[in-house]
Order: sequence, then C-alpha cells, then structure tokens
Amino acid sequence: MNGVKSNTATGTTGTASSSVRGRFAPSPTGLLHQGSLYTALGSWLSARAQGGQWLVRIEDIDQGRANPAFSGHILQTLEAFALHWDGPVVYQSQRLALYEAALNRLTIRGLVYPCSCSRRDLPAAHTPLAEPFYPGTCREGPQHPERACALRVRVPDRLLRVYDSEQGWHSENLAERGGDFTLRRRDGFYAYPLAVVVDDAEQGITEVVRGLDLWPQTVRQRWLQQALGFKVPHYSHLPLVVEPDGQKLSKSQRSIPVNPAQAPHHLAQALTALGLNPPHSLQQSSPHEMLQWALEHWALRPRLPASIPAWPTPP
Repeated sequence: MNGVKSNTATGTTGTASSSVRGRFAPSPTGLLHQGSLYTALGSWLSARAQGGQWLVRIEDIDQGRANPAFSGHILQTLEAFALHWDGPVVYQSQRLALYEAALNRLTIRGLVYPCSCSRRDLPAAHTPLAEPFYPGTCREGPQHPERACALRVRVPDRLLRVYDSEQGWHSENLAERGGDFTLRRRDGFYAYPLAVVVDDAEQGITEVVRGLDLWPQTVRQRWLQQALGFKVPHYSHLPLVVEPDGQKLSKSQRSIPVNPAQAPHHLAQALTALGLNPPHSLQQSSPHEMLQWALEHWALRPRLPASIPAWPTPP
C-alpha cells in the first residue's frame, strides 16, 4: 500500500492552492478504535474543509510497543471509512536521522545533558503529564555515571503561552510544571516530544487537531519549536471521549476496534461527538457521502466542551 490518495477522491472542498496541512498520527499499539476514529475524523474535516491536505504518520518510534500488523490495520480501516490521505505514509521508525540532527542542534546550544536517574530516583509526586517531576538532579553531571543515561533538555524558568482554538490561551512554566524532560530515553529510543516536533516541522504541518489528552504536552512542544527555529502549527485539542466515571474511552473495556462493515454507524456516532448531529437518514449513505455532508456542515458546529460521554457500542 503506497498510501497515495488524490484530493478529488477524498472530496476536498475549497481552493486547491490552500496551504493548510493537517495530519493524523496514530501509534500502532492496537487496532483503530472509536476514540481514534473520532480524532482522525476531526483532523480530516478541519483540513479538508479548508481545501487543505491531510497526512498520515505512523508514530512507531517505540519499537518495543509498536506492531506493524496494527499499522496495516489502521491504514486499511481509514480507507474503508473514506478517510483518504495525501502523499505517502510516514513512519517515525524510518526518521531517526532527523531526530538525531535536531538533538545535536540542541546539544550544540548547551541545552541537552545526560541524566542517569531512574523513575525510582525521582519524587513520588506526578505532574499533569503522568510522569514524575524532575528536579534537575543531573544538571551538573550524571549522579550515577556507571548507568546508561537518558538525554534531557534544560527548560526555561518562565511562563510560556500557547493558544488553542478549542481551549483558548494557556500559560505554563515548564520548570515548575514538570522540569527538564527527556529527549532520548535510557534505552536509546527518542521521546515523543522531540519526534513529533521534528515530524510536524519537516512535513510542513500547519495545524494539529488531536485529543485533549495531549494538551499537557503542547507547551513542551511549543518551546522545542522555538528552540529549534521551527514554525508553530495552529493547535486544536478535541474533547476527550469519557466513560461515566471519567475514564478515557481508549483506556476502558469498551474501547473495541471499529468495524468497517458498520462504517456509517461509527461515522454517525463520531460526527455527533464532534457536534454535527447528522440526520438518521444519513446512515443509509456511503462513508464518502457522509463525509461530504460533514464537510458542508463543519463550519456550523458549536464550540465543544472539555469532555463528551462515550457512545454505545454498535449492536
């Protein structure tokens, strides 16, 4: 599968000269589930409604968790739902030289240092990023030089601001929020913040539409973009789909793979979650026709809340 789809096939609206470039970047650690479909659909609609391109990137940087079989299933499922993409699919596992080059640029500026700390060495309190706060233990040199070291980046001790079309303005001091964070792990794998920033810049991504669970990562990424001299994409974080107890849908027992044979039903649920409220009769249409309807109504959707209730599993 070469992953090349034309804008004509996808039903793009707007001018062909649009410079908008969106993306969907799933991790192949499982099959495409309802929450992922919802995020993919939101990013596809945002880009296509502006006459822009929509790219797919497989975030398989963590080879210990990634599964090529899941990558293939995700791509096949997107096509079955008429969510066609532009250009070839990009795989993070094939872009290590780009990450190393960016790391070297930061190192030359004196922003990177080796850290020998394990999670057991760090305070028990966790940050909003679901990881321990890092107090700068190894800033002046590894405390345990005999260990394999991660590479951390020195963060500034000042407020940084990021704007999001759904969440508004957000201010954060990285030094107080989580401390210096990892760019390359002790096992040699590059960390998500570095990889995603490099990928978005190299692919010319102008807007990032993704789930609200990644909102806490955004200030980190915004600062790395600044440190590396990259352009900053426009951000839009969609509400989390949650169970009644507040648990994220993708982490719950009902996070089952979507079934392409029930594509209209799944799409109707995702469109409703995105605030579009499609008519019931639309479920008798093809995925392509449903997406055409959604493109025509995308600009009329209301502002979305911080979270939305999970929808029932299809019968």
